[in-house]
Amino acid sequence: MTRSRQWVVLSLLLVLLGGITFAYKVVRLGYPVLPDETGEQWLVQARLEIEPVKGPVRASLLLPVRSTGFTVTNESFISRDFGLTLEENMFRRQADWAIRSLDSDRVLYYRATVIRDTRNSRFANRPEIPSAPELDEPWASAMADLVQEVKTESADAQSFAAEILDHLQNSPDDANWNLFLEGVESSLDYARLAQSILAMEQIPSMLVHGILLNNDVQRSAIHTMLAVWDGEHWMLFDPQTGQQGRPEEFMIWWRGMETLAGVSGALINDLQISVKRRLRSSLDLAAQRTELKDSFIGRISLLHLPVQTQSVYEVLLLVPFGILVIVVLRNFVGLSSFGTFAPVLIALAFRETELVKGILLFMMIVSMGLVFRFYLERLRLLLVPRLAAVVTIVVLLMTAISLFSDRMGVETGLSVSLFPMVIISMVIERMSIVWEERGAMTSIQEGLGSLLMASLAYSVISIDVLEYWVTVFPEVNLIVLGLIVALGRYTGFRLTELIRFRQLAGSNPL
Repeated sequence: MTRSRQWVVLSLLLVLLGGITFAYKVVRLGYPVLPDETGEQWLVQARLEIEPVKGPVRASLLLPVRSTGFTVTNESFISRDFGLTLEENMFRRQADWAIRSLDSDRVLYYRATVIRDTRNSRFANRPEIPSAPELDEPWASAMADLVQEVKTESADAQSFAAEILDHLQNSPDDANWNLFLEGVESSLDYARLAQSILAMEQIPSMLVHGILLNNDVQRSAIHTMLAVWDGEHWMLFDPQTGQQGRPEEFMIWWRGMETLAGVSGALINDLQISVKRRLRSSLDLAAQRTELKDSFIGRISLLHLPVQTQSVYEVLLLVPFGILVIVVLRNFVGLSSFGTFAPVLIALAFRETELVKGILLFMMIVSMGLVFRFYLERLRLLLVPRLAAVVTIVVLLMTAISLFSDRMGVETGLSVSLFPMVIISMVIERMSIVWEERGAMTSIQEGLGSLLMASLAYSVISIDVLEYWVTVFPEVNLIVLGLIVALGRYTGFRLTELIRFRQLAGSNPL
């Protein structure tokens, strides 16, 4: 690859790397693009009240599984005097309580925080082909007729399941369907009946139980859905409406034919699940996801640094944006300044003083410093002592302005100490040399150019969203670096040159 093309590849790689990392954090980890965004989380509680009968007591409760759409965090168990063990695999989780003896009713609690999770995880293992159920007459003949009827109206497992659920709801006058619909009322009953019909065609299916996380509910009902295997993926259906797809607020609790809770040596007096919705910062929720997933890319942010260190890097990571502004103004517009990146440092100081007041303070210090600098010229000092004297004078001027501002009750003057004193000293030195060599007008023009560039850089780095991005998405500076590399190859006319030579551009050659 020739050197003339390397800059193109490098700039594209930098922009792509920064952009892909940024997109991964937003899409996969849920980091908000804008500050102050809020997200939802839910406090879920299961309350199991048991009444002892005789002997040792054991109680079990199925726990919410890790599933697509939500992640369970901050789990806690309240079970005084009970021993607690947890059984867990990829698709099943259970809490088991045990106690030697119990002399009164007891309430066991399970609490967890639930947050949204955008990653896709496996719903369940690849299923085995089910065996067709064995039925007596007349149910066997009726089932065969039902299967044949649905089969002629469908093309695959998905449409077959959809047609079954549709017939279960819309075939009130069909004797064959009514034979099976007797006593079917709940979504669980509809799902089990649909499973039997699917098994006749050897289509795997599974019961999926969960709750809806939509509002604050003191007693949330368990909703059952039907999962159907199409040969490659699991598809979810609402057994009562036939609607396909997992509702957005549906959190899977457990799968299969098991019951939510079971006891031995006692009776279940009450079992209820409650849900409480809360709003939290989307940034905090994304940080929780990062911790749970142990994501390396998610840890590329300043949020994991100490607070004092974060404050320092929030400022440093804004510098490349200011530098990008300087590159554009110098290489494309043609503005000149004292020093290459001195305007960026001055712009950083303006963040403490505000723009207009900062400009006035800057002009005051530079003007007074020039007076002392011209006096030092008469003393014919060497370069280093002269610069040292200018720096000392600038420090004294800054101190005097701060003291005067304090006496006058003006807070802006107190911020003057945050100006980069060495940069101001070099500006004074450079301005005085240009004044002597090229005249006062050129010196003032370059000074105003420096001030204008600093003001524009300040306008960019003062954008609130940029300060948020460099904190949460420091990789955006890779995009800035890619743009700087791309702009660095420009060798055409600058805007000021086009204005200066516009008459030559319109004249006819001799």
